[in-house]
Amino acid sequence: MNNFLLLPIIIPFFFGMLLIFGQKKLAYQRITTLLGLLLSILCAFGLVANVYENGPQTVTLGNWPAPFGITMVSDMVSALLVLTTLILTFFIVWYGFESIGKEREQFFYYPAVMFIIVGVNGAFTTGDIFNLFVFFEVLLMASYLLIVLGGEKAQLQESIKYILVNVISSAFFVITVAFLYSVVGTLNMADISQKIAEINQPGILTVIAVLFLLVFGMKAAIFPLYFWLPGAYSAPPIPVLALFGALLTKVGVYAITRTYTLFFTQEFAYTHELLLILSILTIVAGCIGALAHFDVKQIIIYNIVIAVGVILFGVAQMNEAGLEGAMFYLIHDMIIKAALFMLIGIVIYVTGTTNLRKMGGLMKTYPALGWFYLIAALGLAGVPPLSGFIGKLLIVQGGFEAGNIWTSVFILASSIVVLLSVMRIFIYAFWGEQGQLATHVEKKKYHRLFFPTMLLVIVSIFYGIGTEWLTPFIKQAANVLMDPSIYIDAVMKGGE
Repeated sequence: MNNFLLLPIIIPFFFGMLLIFGQKKLAYQRITTLLGLLLSILCAFGLVANVYENGPQTVTLGNWPAPFGITMVSDMVSALLVLTTLILTFFIVWYGFESIGKEREQFFYYPAVMFIIVGVNGAFTTGDIFNLFVFFEVLLMASYLLIVLGGEKAQLQESIKYILVNVISSAFFVITVAFLYSVVGTLNMADISQKIAEINQPGILTVIAVLFLLVFGMKAAIFPLYFWLPGAYSAPPIPVLALFGALLTKVGVYAITRTYTLFFTQEFAYTHELLLILSILTIVAGCIGALAHFDVKQIIIYNIVIAVGVILFGVAQMNEAGLEGAMFYLIHDMIIKAALFMLIGIVIYVTGTTNLRKMGGLMKTYPALGWFYLIAALGLAGVPPLSGFIGKLLIVQGGFEAGNIWTSVFILASSIVVLLSVMRIFIYAFWGEQGQLATHVEKKKYHRLFFPTMLLVIVSIFYGIGTEWLTPFIKQAANVLMDPSIYIDAVMKGGE
């Protein structure tokens, strides 16, 4: 039964292989992709229920005993992120039917999406630090295809920066894993945690912790390593941007969270203080970028940077409230960023521009779009009872409990900047005099874009008002992060 945890990885891989064939048959490509995602979602729901009832699930490949074999682990952190990833990909793929373009659809778009899911879900599930690198490379190779797909000039320019940054960070990743292995002599993440605890995290391991923060921080786009993100993410079409914005930086955030709660738990005064400082600087950088731009894509992209800082601030507190808030906010941000990118994609479609100064008066012609955008914007800012509220509240509570009063107040203040940045889009695009409109807006295409977007916004609303039902799952995830022995026991006993 433990092999069940591999299905959200194996099913997208199998369907990705099937989708390599029949590239010109759009109906086959679309139906096969949705079928693969639906099957994966059902398995992910079953996995969450199984982990909730029975605790973390493990399987060690090749029937080798832990820590010698490659172990896959599904605890509540992993299971919730896998489920969220699959649900969001389903909505983004559905939305993309009308917006990605047939030329891209017929050139390995759908296999690339499925292989990104393989990499993302694999990274969330692996219990082996080198295997984490392997899954990072799987998702990056698929993302390289998606970022250049279509061959537009801006895509090709930004893809060079994107590929270069990720190649450099991947090289650092391998070097850092080699350093870690030379000290602890194992790659199994549970065993690494035990070995570090036994030797009481000497200075060399604190250096390795900083190197891991550098590696994963480049992928998560923390300060000052976020420089590549605004340009690279704005180049591809909206469905690819939504996929990247919702998922890719979150894998880096997950990797920092996992290593800093499982491995480096001895020298809080240095490692987690550094994480806290960088998280605050990341929020500041994101706020400046979000307020400085009048391009709708850039405003939401810089809000990705802000959210990364908020989540990592919660992780840096290393208490129950902070970690619970970080989990709540991580899942919220994945959902709401996908919804917002899909919404601004529709705004760009009906106006024919990304420049806020050229927009206006859309509330008269597209009122439903305006109100759903407003709901998503308020959710992003954490206005109660929408999805961002409870996560940010718990993060701030964790900050107060840890004695970080002023930085916690700053987190609250950053919500005002987030609200201001997204409300600028609402005021400029939907109110005032009628602005620029695209010359060819098909009502059928608009409705086909709007329907999956509307459903995803509704999902975000239920995530906010359904906090009471979701709290037991989030608490279990936070407990695993707070108490590494839960993870370690599941892996080491599961491998016996």
